[in-house]
Amino acid sequence: MTKNKELHAQSLKIPRIILITAKLLELISQKLATLFAAKLFTTPIKHKLPKREHEMDKNSVQSKVYIPEINKKIVLYHYGNCERKILLVHGWSGRGTQLVKIADALLKLGFSTISFDAPAHGKSEGSNTLMPEFIASIIELQKQLGPFEYAIGHSLGGMAILNAVIKDLQVKKAVIIGSGDIIQDIIDDFVKQLRLKPTFGIRLKEHFESKFNTEMDSYSASRVAKDVKTPTLIIHDLHDTDVNVKAAHHIHKHLKNSELIITEGLGHRKILGNDKVVENILTFIQK
Repeated sequence: MTKNKELHAQSLKIPRIILITAKLLELISQKLATLFAAKLFTTPIKHKLPKREHEMDKNSVQSKVYIPEINKKIVLYHYGNCERKILLVHGWSGRGTQLVKIADALLKLGFSTISFDAPAHGKSEGSNTLMPEFIASIIELQKQLGPFEYAIGHSLGGMAILNAVIKDLQVKKAVIIGSGDIIQDIIDDFVKQLRLKPTFGIRLKEHFESKFNTEMDSYSASRVAKDVKTPTLIIHDLHDTDVNVKAAHHIHKHLKNSELIITEGLGHRKILGNDKVVENILTFIQK
């Protein structure tokens, strides 16, 4: 298998039956197709816990934390016994133990990590969620368990951290890995994966804005980055097939104080377990 095929295999594929259903609904009713797409867009996939995460799952102190703003409970992982705490935030369809390689390295430096299964992810309740619920969870955890010295997020978790910073998440530095950027681009990519007409990207955005009474693009990473003063390390892979590397460059351009590292051959998820990536993170937070 070639390197490109290996990277391509990392992407989460949409089952054929869902693609067929989406196309049928598109022929029957644009409204029904939009509602179907919206349901899928807000429904993460819960995966079986990989063996590499078993130790963190076993050795973490786990509890349920209520998030008043969204009226939901999430599962919390407190890993390690040190007073100095670092917040870890997984991405879409991830879980609180997904950044285990990074967490283990931080423990050796004398930190504890706080991570969580976002709403509708991992062991947390529910089946549907959106990024604002990630953000609300981060802010509430700071109130209950903070302060955190640093925050590290992957993919949507990186976007959520930047959004949380402008909502008063207080950390010395932040690290975002494989972070997305423009909300409309994310929606358009999803519509493309469903093989619906491109016009459904606008319909889907308008649906969410009407339902939640908020401008979706106000959550775009590069947009909020303009107001982020926290020193931030951006790590992204050149061949990330889930989130194009242009997102990293765009975020870097708009942040006031950031460093950019572009890896090659790691894709969107393997990047979390790479020794050099972990080393770069440790160097950044220590210097």
